[in-house]
Amino acid sequence: MNRRAILGALFIVFLAAGFVCVWKLQAKIDQERSAMQLEREDLALRSPGVMKTLSLEYAPLMAALYWTRVVQYYGLKHQMHDQHLDLLWPLLDITTTLDPHLIVAYRFGSTFLSDAPPRGAGKPDQAVALLERGMQANPDYWRFYQDLGNVYYFDKKDYLKASEAFEAGGKFPGTPPFLKIMAAKIAAEGESLETSYALWTNIYQTTADKNVRKNAEEHLRLVKAEMDLRELNRLADEYEKKTRRRAASINDLVVTGLLPGQPRDPDGFAYVIGESGKAEIHAKSPLREDWLRERK
Repeated sequence: MNRRAILGALFIVFLAAGFVCVWKLQAKIDQERSAMQLEREDLALRSPGVMKTLSLEYAPLMAALYWTRVVQYYGLKHQMHDQHLDLLWPLLDITTTLDPHLIVAYRFGSTFLSDAPPRGAGKPDQAVALLERGMQANPDYWRFYQDLGNVYYFDKKDYLKASEAFEAGGKFPGTPPFLKIMAAKIAAEGESLETSYALWTNIYQTTADKNVRKNAEEHLRLVKAEMDLRELNRLADEYEKKTRRRAASINDLVVTGLLPGQPRDPDGFAYVIGESGKAEIHAKSPLREDWLRERK
């Protein structure tokens, strides 16, 4: 190949690479512009009462449009790894004022509000207020009590109110026995890994929203790992009693017959014994970051 052909080929490669870089940059600019435009538009009208008056008989339709805005706003913020969800409550406030009977806005909106960052806004008090508004407008909808119990249990750590919410929901005719079981269990035990796992399992199995379902799945993986670590630490304590030394690795527990083999977390990474002598999630596991965050 002569020099001109080589230079021509190199020019084409560099040109293609330049187009790729420009395309990626433009995509990022468009994404950020969309988020900024969404925020500017939503800031234009922040008064639920004004929106209700202006919408006239089209208020339910406007509520559906605003609920779409909520989902778009939440999704864009996550896509951009932006944890500042300041417009979430104003959008939900307008949505549920326009249509007090839009059940989905209360249920999934409270989840978006209550869950801790980076998954949600970390505003459980606003989630409680939203659900109580839903209860007032829809007094026969028992699932709001289940959602309220979840917020009190997971995010506010108020186990008495969580138990009371589940118990109140369980008094509705035709409700599943799960609510009464959770009310009694939380009243007796407060927080426990088994209770958390049961609650997240119920959310995962009953929700139709893909965001809530994904959130529940992530929590289930983390709670399962915590349960595994608790059992490994129990076995490590037993190993120490027998050998008078702390296990240096999970393999020590396997060799002594306390474990049948190397256990792995829900993502397939082997558990390890850390410098503290306690079982930990592997440094390369996708679960480790969330696990460390939960332990703070």
